[in-house]
Amino acid sequence: MLKLLKELLRTGDATVKYPFAPLPVKPGVRGKPEFAGQRCIACAACTIACPATALTMATDPAAGTRTWQLDLGRCIFCARCEEVCPTGAIVLSDNFELSVRKRDDLLMTAEFTLTNCRTCETPFAPAKEVGYVIALLVRAGMPEEDAEGRRAQLETCPGCRRHADVARISRTSLVRLAGLPA
Repeated sequence: MLKLLKELLRTGDATVKYPFAPLPVKPGVRGKPEFAGQRCIACAACTIACPATALTMATDPAAGTRTWQLDLGRCIFCARCEEVCPTGAIVLSDNFELSVRKRDDLLMTAEFTLTNCRTCETPFAPAKEVGYVIALLVRAGMPEEDAEGRRAQLETCPGCRRHADVARISRTSLVRLAGLPA
């Protein structure tokens, strides 16, 4: 018996003291997704890439908002959302402890304002996304005045742009048929 106690004292603890002491995690552990709402442009790339449909987006045209939601109860921690996010708004942390008392505590939401179409006044695109596109044009080398000049085009819904294009093409075709100079 004394020999057994002596051996136990020599070898020390065989297990970790978790949950009473923090568990050290190795680098690269995929834990809880962390969302930075101020960086998100509500482009929905993460919702399209999520294989578990843990990420969803719902648009409410009457309120002029788009709601982003992450259900950590459905998340499989695959990191696809992190890979496809153009702004780095969602990143997997090393936090793996997700126990909660209520299921609703596993939901993360964010709400974004939509831009109204300049022609028909219908909300259609997140305002932050339009600003992000203009910033990309400037970063690509376009002068800032020219990029801001495109804001009217970016703030027009696809339906109104389509109608304007069809009308422009029709006028051009009529001018060619009449033989008039364009």
